Amino acid sequence: MARSYGTSAGGVEGRMRMFAHMLVLGMVLTMAGAALAQAPALRATKPIKLVVLGDSLSAGLGLPASSAFPERLQKALEIKGIEVDMISAGVSGDTSSGGRDRLDWSVPEGTEAVIVELGANDALRGIDPNVTRAALTDILTRLKARKIAVMLCGMVAPPNYGSDYSARFNAIYPDLAKSFGAPLYPFFLEGVAADARLNQADGLHPTAEGVDVIVKNILPTVEAFLGAISGQRS
Repeated sequence: MARSYGTSAGGVEGRMRMFAHMLVLGMVLTMAGAALAQAPALRATKPIKLVVLGDSLSAGLGLPASSAFPERLQKALEIKGIEVDMISAGVSGDTSSGGRDRLDWSVPEGTEAVIVELGANDALRGIDPNVTRAALTDILTRLKARKIAVMLCGMVAPPNYGSDYSARFNAIYPDLAKSFGAPLYPFFLEGVAADARLNQADGLHPTAEGVDVIVKNILPTVEAFLGAISGQRS
């Protein structure tokens, strides 16, 4: 008589249950492996703690908070997929010396990057360029000592103080950027200064549209600045 190799219903069910358990176990291990693989990436995309240390140009004088430079820059960076934990430390009327005097409480512990936007009020008041240079040098020195990366925004002196004053003042920013190895955006108001359509009635402070022009122009420099910080994390 021919032998039958058929299996019982109980044996089939048992093997099906075992297969199901193995399948679930495999899915769990795969998901765990994927989570572990993604963990470094998640750490790498942790928001960079960024402070904008400045005067009324970054404080957004005459504008709603949502239209000020730090907030608009943060939005532009988010569109690029760059997350920052932004602190707006702009104080209207501040000179470079004023920014230096409040540096410690304006830039809290844990800060990784600072954009320095100071000097416009120095130039408007005709402050001795040596005083401005000394204050900015102190700011960069102290931030460097705290291992905080700095990006420097340049300013240009108005012509009414003469060519000698302008030459001495305007040289401050490229000189310091070179000395400290800091990235430089040569003129914070590039594309906006002296354009009545992009400035408020005082002719000095940008409108919301003017701020957006500043952000658009400065964005590549900020991206490169923050990209270097992200690269140092890994």
